[in-house]
Amino acid sequence: MTSTDSTRLAGKTALITGAARGLGAETARTLGKAGAAVVLTDILSDAGQATAEALAADGIDARFVTHDVTSEADWQRVVDTTVAACGGLDILVNNAGIEVVHMLADTSLEIFEKVMQVNSTGTFLGMKTAVAAMKPGGPAGRGGAIVNLSSIAGLSGFAGVTAYCASKGAVRLMTKAVALECAALGYGIRVNSVHPGLIMTAMGKAAVEHFVAAGLVPDEEAASAIFASRQPLGDGRPSDIAEAILYLSSDAARWVTGTELAVDGGFSAG
Repeated sequence: MTSTDSTRLAGKTALITGAARGLGAETARTLGKAGAAVVLTDILSDAGQATAEALAADGIDARFVTHDVTSEADWQRVVDTTVAACGGLDILVNNAGIEVVHMLADTSLEIFEKVMQVNSTGTFLGMKTAVAAMKPGGPAGRGGAIVNLSSIAGLSGFAGVTAYCASKGAVRLMTKAVALECAALGYGIRVNSVHPGLIMTAMGKAAVEHFVAAGLVPDEEAASAIFASRQPLGDGRPSDIAEAILYLSSDAARWVTGTELAVDGGFSAG
């Protein structure tokens, strides 16, 4: 069975955060093409609605819900809406995230806490709410898969992104803790993390620009050369990340939980 099999996720419902654009939108498309009903969420309401409509026009069962991942009440509303509209919840992809580039001395507590709230607290709340819905006796109640988007910055440190590294490192270890807890309690819920390298989405391009602005590299060409030297397989595409998420979301990964899957062109191997 290949990832292009349109029945691979048939009968399943997937909720993808930060899905208005970039990796989230590509993940929604990939899971939808594999047969899942997809619920896209984001704070970018207009872009999110437009993406969901484009997917629906392409034959995918897709809908959009506005969502602030830092709000516990919003998480409950979104999960309740998903279960009511789609008849269940089988897959959660915690993709929503932000990145800022600041030297440590220039990183305010407000900036640090904002990054942690979106990237770490948002993932925590997503897992908490989804597990309650997916576990036996929950409103969905048939188990499932959770995929958390961390980063190569959750595996290694990088200058200028202390807050981002802290938040993505937290995602990595929360993933393992929740995976073990769900397995020990017999919930039938697998939890894994994906660690992308630099992908030139809008967020990836902005990160490069911020590295230049911070004086860490002289220009964007130099930044690209550095990443090229560390990624022996060359540049990655959003679809590379989405295919990894598809695998971890599917029954093909039935014996995989608590793992960290680096999809980075070899960056973390060096």
